[in-house]
Formats: sequence, C-alpha cells, structure tokens
Amino acid sequence: MHEMSLCEGIREIVETAARTHSAERVTRVRLEIGRFAGVEKTAMEFAFDVVMRGSPAEGAALEMIDLPGTATCFDCAKDVEIEDRFAPCPLCGGGKLMPKGGDEMRVKDLEVA
Repeated sequence: MHEMSLCEGIREIVETAARTHSAERVTRVRLEIGRFAGVEKTAMEFAFDVVMRGSPAEGAALEMIDLPGTATCFDCAKDVEIEDRFAPCPLCGGGKLMPKGGDEMRVKDLEVA
C-alpha cells in the first residue's frame, strides 16, 4: 500500500511546519489529490491515522480535495477536463490529448491549535 509511504511524507511536512510555526497540535490536514494520482482514499485515511500517531497531527482530521484530470486537445486547441487518461476530448471528440494535470498530490494547508 503506497498510501503508507505517502503519509510518511505528509508526516514530515506536518512536523516541519509545526516546528517552524511553534504549533503544538495540528487539528486538520487538507490534501489536494488529482484524479489520476492513484490514491485509494479509504487506504489513505487508514494510513494517515496510523502514521500520524505520536506526531503533532495525531487525531487530526484529514480532508481530501479532489482535483480534476486536465489535458490539452491538439484537435481543438482547448484545455479540457477529462474523466480518464484515454478519454476523447469532451468538446470536439478528438483523440489527440496531452494530459497536463490530475496526477498531483500536495498538502494544501494545515489547521493548528
């Protein structure tokens, strides 16, 4: 389950931010997760709870914000949202798409007490 290693990276970010801002406790972590990032949300929630034990984010709420998949269509020269990497352009039906977003995952912000 790669969600465990993702949460270990999140823990490092949380600990660094808490230390930098003299925060004793993190109460909420908001993540932005792209449609194509390959993150299983249920596994992420479980891994987050396990990995955050003993950290400033122990017991923190995890909020996951979905980001759409995006691509540039070479047929109509538009940027479009796509449901999957191999979908045709929703505007013109063209098949020449260059994916440009949706595989990212990042910590958007932290709420501290």
